[in-house]
Amino acid sequence: MTGTADATPDADALDAAFAQTVRATGASIGALYLLAPDEQLLCLDVLCGAPLEFAAPWARVPLAAPAPVADAVRENRLVWVSGQEEMARSYSRTAIVLPYPLALVAAPVSGVRQWGCLLLMWPATTRPPYMTQRERGNITSSCRRLARLLEEAAERGGAAARREPRVVTATTGDRFVSQATAAADFVERLPGGSCAVDLDGRFTYVSSGACELLGCDAGRLLGTRPWQSLRWLDDPTIEDRYRAAVISREPVSFTACRPPDQWLEFHLYPDASGISARIVPSGGHAPPSPAPRRSTRTATPARAGQLYQLTHLAAALTEVVGVQDVVDLVADQIMPAFGAQGLVLSTASAGRLRITGHRGYAADTIRRLDGLPLDTSFTPAGQALTSGIPAFFANVEEMRRTYPEAPRISGKQAWAFLPLIISGRPVGVCILSYDSPHEFPAEERAVMTSLAGLIAQAFDRARLYDTKHELAHSLQQALLPRSLPEITGLRVAARYLPATRGMEIGGDFYDLIRLGDTAAGAVIGDVQGHNAAAAALMGQVRTAVHAHATLGAPPDQVLHRTNRLLTDIAPDLFTSCLYAHLDFARHRATLASAGHPPPLLRRPDGDTRPLVVPPGPLLGIDPTADFPVTEISLTEGTLLAFYTDGLVETPGADIEDAITRLAHHLADTDDRDLELLIDNLLTKADTSGQRTDDIALLVLHHRQPG
Repeated sequence: MTGTADATPDADALDAAFAQTVRATGASIGALYLLAPDEQLLCLDVLCGAPLEFAAPWARVPLAAPAPVADAVRENRLVWVSGQEEMARSYSRTAIVLPYPLALVAAPVSGVRQWGCLLLMWPATTRPPYMTQRERGNITSSCRRLARLLEEAAERGGAAARREPRVVTATTGDRFVSQATAAADFVERLPGGSCAVDLDGRFTYVSSGACELLGCDAGRLLGTRPWQSLRWLDDPTIEDRYRAAVISREPVSFTACRPPDQWLEFHLYPDASGISARIVPSGGHAPPSPAPRRSTRTATPARAGQLYQLTHLAAALTEVVGVQDVVDLVADQIMPAFGAQGLVLSTASAGRLRITGHRGYAADTIRRLDGLPLDTSFTPAGQALTSGIPAFFANVEEMRRTYPEAPRISGKQAWAFLPLIISGRPVGVCILSYDSPHEFPAEERAVMTSLAGLIAQAFDRARLYDTKHELAHSLQQALLPRSLPEITGLRVAARYLPATRGMEIGGDFYDLIRLGDTAAGAVIGDVQGHNAAAAALMGQVRTAVHAHATLGAPPDQVLHRTNRLLTDIAPDLFTSCLYAHLDFARHRATLASAGHPPPLLRRPDGDTRPLVVPPGPLLGIDPTADFPVTEISLTEGTLLAFYTDGLVETPGADIEDAITRLAHHLADTDDRDLELLIDNLLTKADTSGQRTDDIALLVLHHRQPG
């Protein structure tokens, strides 16, 4: 996102095309997101039909976030959400802060490259719960037009996007002055009061009857928001009613008490340009649940928008996994929510402050701040952590009174130090900083403090996850062979890919065993599950196979003896295994299988097919099980590929068809570089996305020395 805050011809053309798209589709709200330079973040560029305050939770959307706009760009497809029920089912985090009946579509804006996403929203009551092919075609064409404008701006060296998002209107045309005068006269003749607010919530018209009922002159109301100029309307529930009217485009009513005891009914009638409101006395009857009496405290309640944003961020924090995920979420969503420019996330370790993540600071500054003792006088972070009391400094002078060195080190002008406390136990401190002085009103401090508790919970879970993950991953790496032995007459390559969900460890294993000068053993297996228990059992199975193979046992006996071991220790986990004995002197290979997928055999003439190896039962089930033996010729140029089911098993697909396709890919792949051969097989099998199972792959190519 580059450019200046001033309007440019490119930006004006983009705004006009965007507004025309919103108008042509009949959408009540539209938004255009553009990819940030690193292409891992979508930033709101233009909004139509709602104030920017409403879009605060989604001003910056990480590309990996579970949100319609992120899915549309990441998967390069149009995302359609037909209503509130589907929203709750598919995008629960978004549904929390948009609890209104609406439909939306998110469409990628792409041309020569991806630029971003177009978001359009409609009230669910004004359109059918489906989208026609004609509508899809029109939206896709509009996205291509927006992409062309962005590309033309880039070719001219300009930038159609500005750093700060902006609001445009989709309406056109002006009303005649005589019509405006006639309308004002008409309103004045009506009983009660009438007023109008724009989509940003500001009064644009107030009748004399409304002024009388509200107890305020028009001059003090015009251009202000009701909850700003009329303090008795400063209630999040009233603001929420306004939000509901803007987003749903449906009439909304509520009752409020004008002090001391005058109850008024407000009826809101929204459209694409704003809201018309009728105000009438409620007949002096208080509603069943009277509004609470105004407190004498100076603190004002949090805005409904802030409450929704806090809810949105809380939902996001429940989805993070590791410490880096917490840092990224705080930097990408919480920093912008409070207008901060700097972030430091620290934890206490051995009496010192260790920085686990940061944004907006120079590297040398972080080096100076990392590792400071908890009682340091350079920063209030240690004091906030040990005392558990948040500290706010609105300007440099406030900071210098107690910590004169802090402004000189960081160059920041305002700070919020938020201790991360769980059940009285400090886990870290979150520091938000500003490049210019920043006041912290009471409501903002309350929201920050509440959010710090949620960050603490997420941060503590993330540290525990990272610790467990590192331990289990180290265990698995120690159990897998660090390198495969060099065996005369054999080229070999292997690969292991963990599952992309969970702890990224599993029970898949492989090994190559030297058996003298003219023979070798090759094994591949898959222990049920992908967790620490599976990894531990994998190490036992691999060790058992290695021990029996080096003692000279044939393949069926290697599996039989390993099976007896597993049934004796009763691990409650089953294991598939394939073992091959390669005899280069006799040019024979002997194989036995315990419920493992068949290996692929490629002959020197290129003929490639799954090798038929009658399988015995899985290891660990029947201690008396037999494992049939298969023998094949091992001529020079023969290639064998062993793999686990994670490479070929896909929910809803036939595994035999997948094995056949893998054989075709192997037949067409160059074998001069076995590592590249494995890369090609993994690419053809489409293993780059989400993997629910781990994958092991072992490739053996027989060749004569030299």
